[in-house]
Amino acid sequence: LPGSILNNTTASSQLAFGITFLLQTVVGIWGNFSLLYHYLFLYHTQYRLRVTDLICKHLTIANILVILSKGVPQTITTLRLKYFASDFACKLILYFEKVGRSMSIGTTCLLSVFQTIIISPKNSCWKNLKVKAPKYIAFSISFCWIQCMLVHLIFPLYALYVSEKWRSTNMTNIRDSGYCAATDLENISGSIYTALVVFPEVSCSVLIFWASGSMILTLYRHSQRVQYIHKARVSSRPPAESRATQSILLLASTFMCFHTLSCIFNITLALFHNPSWWLVYTTGLINVCFPFISPFLLMSRDSIISSLCFLYMKNSVSPDLIRKM
Repeated sequence: LPGSILNNTTASSQLAFGITFLLQTVVGIWGNFSLLYHYLFLYHTQYRLRVTDLICKHLTIANILVILSKGVPQTITTLRLKYFASDFACKLILYFEKVGRSMSIGTTCLLSVFQTIIISPKNSCWKNLKVKAPKYIAFSISFCWIQCMLVHLIFPLYALYVSEKWRSTNMTNIRDSGYCAATDLENISGSIYTALVVFPEVSCSVLIFWASGSMILTLYRHSQRVQYIHKARVSSRPPAESRATQSILLLASTFMCFHTLSCIFNITLALFHNPSWWLVYTTGLINVCFPFISPFLLMSRDSIISSLCFLYMKNSVSPDLIRKM
């Protein structure tokens, strides 16, 4: 009887995880595709996207990659649905997940640093970059995509190259992610993994922290200046640039919170050779949190984008109305 109760409790807990994964995946895909549709609509109506919109578009694509490669398989397995994935399919899923995760970090870092440069005072050390920065954004985004795709392609190729050696030496260091069993390449090629993946991620995280601190300081100084000059208009609506900076700051802060949690849980998961299903599912849930939330944070800065989440735009809608952001 106690064993039966325990099994029922475990099944109920796994079902709860499955429903949570399902909601997170469906709503996340809906939100990200709605936002992506908005950016593509602006592009095809011959309007030039703002630089921040261009970065956010690629952040949205990265989010979609993470949700499709992490959220969908995890939902299928937790709900006990039929799921057949070959070894090649598993490697492909994990590859897209890692590329999406790295691009999410890279684009968030790029967005934070760019906004910090744009709102910096005229007498700051960034004054010369204000004009030049927008010209290099497209190149920086392309470089991020190429780097992420090439770097994460190295490890599956490395695994293929040394697979015969592992078999001959019985090195079966396999880690189960809940829906795929992947070879723990971090232990086999630790120095390479640290140099190509960990170091860039840590560097981007440090830049995001620095950019967030700089934006907070700039916004504080700006508010002090406005209060001093226009005391009668303290309660007036902040300018568009300040609202954009606040939304980007909120996005960067949310990213760092979930990224830190994700790192903690992933490190904990790596310490166990056979981790519990609770730890595996919780880690997967946290990994998808930022891709799930970020489109709604971006939509919240403008009522028109928010309405896109509930009703897709029709061709009869005035482009001038849509572009007022």
